[in-house]
Amino acid sequence: MNTTYRKWQKWGGVALASTLSLIGATGAGAYTSADGTFELYGFVENATFLRKDRGLSKFRNTVQLEMSKQFNTGDFFSSLSLNATLRASYDGVYDLNSDEFGSDAGGPIMLESTFSGGPSAVPHGGGIVSTGLAFFGFDTAANPNDGLMVLGSDTHETAGGVAFGVPVRPCDVDNRGCLAGYMDASLDELRFPEFNDRLDFLREFYLDGNIPFDNGNELNIRLGRQQVVWGRTDLFRVLDVINPVDYSRHNIYDELEDIRIPQWMLAMEYRMGATGGFEDLNLSLVWNFDKFRPSNLGQAGTPYQILGAGSFFRGMKNCWDNGCTVANFAGLPVPDTTGLAATDFPAGSIGIRQVNLPEWELDNTQLGVKVEGVLSGVGFSLNYLTYLSQLPSLHGGAVGPEAFNAFTGEVRQWPYLIAFDIEFPRIHLFGGSLDLYMDSIKSVFRIEAAYTTGEEFANTLRPELFSESDVLRYVIGWDRDTFIPFLNEDKAFLLSAQIFGQHILDHELEETAGSLAGVPGFGKAGIPDWKDNWIATFLIKGWWNQNRLSPQIIAAYDFRAQTAVLAPSVDWLIDDNWRLIVGANFKFGAGAKSFDDCRSCNPWPPFTASPLHADPTQPGSVGLSGFEPLGRFRAGPIGMAEAEDEIQITLRYRF
Repeated sequence: MNTTYRKWQKWGGVALASTLSLIGATGAGAYTSADGTFELYGFVENATFLRKDRGLSKFRNTVQLEMSKQFNTGDFFSSLSLNATLRASYDGVYDLNSDEFGSDAGGPIMLESTFSGGPSAVPHGGGIVSTGLAFFGFDTAANPNDGLMVLGSDTHETAGGVAFGVPVRPCDVDNRGCLAGYMDASLDELRFPEFNDRLDFLREFYLDGNIPFDNGNELNIRLGRQQVVWGRTDLFRVLDVINPVDYSRHNIYDELEDIRIPQWMLAMEYRMGATGGFEDLNLSLVWNFDKFRPSNLGQAGTPYQILGAGSFFRGMKNCWDNGCTVANFAGLPVPDTTGLAATDFPAGSIGIRQVNLPEWELDNTQLGVKVEGVLSGVGFSLNYLTYLSQLPSLHGGAVGPEAFNAFTGEVRQWPYLIAFDIEFPRIHLFGGSLDLYMDSIKSVFRIEAAYTTGEEFANTLRPELFSESDVLRYVIGWDRDTFIPFLNEDKAFLLSAQIFGQHILDHELEETAGSLAGVPGFGKAGIPDWKDNWIATFLIKGWWNQNRLSPQIIAAYDFRAQTAVLAPSVDWLIDDNWRLIVGANFKFGAGAKSFDDCRSCNPWPPFTASPLHADPTQPGSVGLSGFEPLGRFRAGPIGMAEAEDEIQITLRYRF
């Protein structure tokens, strides 16, 4: 990255923020040209979040500028406009709370060791170095015990399971474990997230035109950087998967409109209106020709990471590049001892080698078609989309990178070895939706369903440690305006509920030798994601004071993880320009979940076999389990964020 770009990246956002802040401070309003063909408006916002035990978790200052220019097009277009949205933000949490999130985060760590013949905890770099023929150990000068946290320590105790050190400082401060092009943000890229090599400050920029036909039909064409919204539901996506999502802003809790990552796309909709018995009928095509971009899951050391994935990935990448100490790993053949010893692994033996982001080529573009309309008063859509998975898949073991056998020195692919490359498989989605209004109960029901092929899941029963499965996802939503007289006699409340379901058709989960023998700490092996799971959400929202004061409560419950989140807030429209939102976000539930962690997968037989392996020369798991790394899929996004209770204040000035 050249010096000029670094300066622009660092100060460009500050300059734009200062300019628009001045607009807000001087009371300037939205601008409309004299002929009405050009509009300019926007807002300035501060969001300050405080988290229990960690202090400031967000101090995001945002400026957003939106503009639209209408063109006089003659007869060919009935309307043509250029639309743009610019967004810049500065998150001061990395400066104001750098001990937790920033250049000074992390420190030296101790890793649990349950081996009764040694200490109960050892420092990073202080595990078992050699056992018989093994060649363990790594260079602590290149991988020092500083700037680290213990994997999962912000959510749960190690409790006899897997853990290792995770570098948590920005990648320009400490480059250990940074995945090139994927999770490698510098301090400036974290503070000013829109100013990067993907030009995210240009949030939307597209031409929108309508071409009329003599038969009364119309073709809408939208070309440029945009969001394409297919779904009708909130929080969790079923059909609305065209744009990747930035979960690093606030996990799953921000509005999708704010966290979708716009893409360069061509969207066309042929509008036929009332035709052939349909009250309305439209045919849409979407071509996403942008360079592939996955969802942003958050990076180790940042306040928000969905499922804690960023920490796991960075810790595993550090293990591959520099070696690492793994808690509670080796069972030592020492008489009259119990437990497992923390163990040092050399570079190139376990971990994540690299992320394989698809290059731009025509075969890697993404295409969707949709038929949408209204028939007998029922709104419907039929959808098809072929796209690249926005979530990563870890390919390891027999198809993973060639790795160093720490017992023999041989380098090759090893079945069941926790050494991975990250891939993004192609997925095909078939789905549809219905909108139903039932006058008898004054309610609207929203139904969406999607059937996908090509998705991949972690699977400790397979030698490559993943498998493919078709997946069925669905959501049923209900909305109703209801008067609650004892709260407000003059204004109805909005009640909205949703139930999201997921069914993995080719799910694999089996009893292991350890679980069949009833040995404590041993469980089932296979796919950690639940075969069937449901998440329910509920919203109640009211209005007072001529709709200027609006309190609400949003709740969600994950049935299989047995975790819940409650988010009350009050939205106060102070006047036509100023808006204040005060809220909170609290999590409740069962906490971390345990699952097979592949410590007993025996990738280097017979050296890594356990007494429960009937044949020590055959690799495969016998079910030794812990919270990390796969328990996160059982805890879900709510359970993995149980330590992220927050008080939230947002102040916005719209001009």
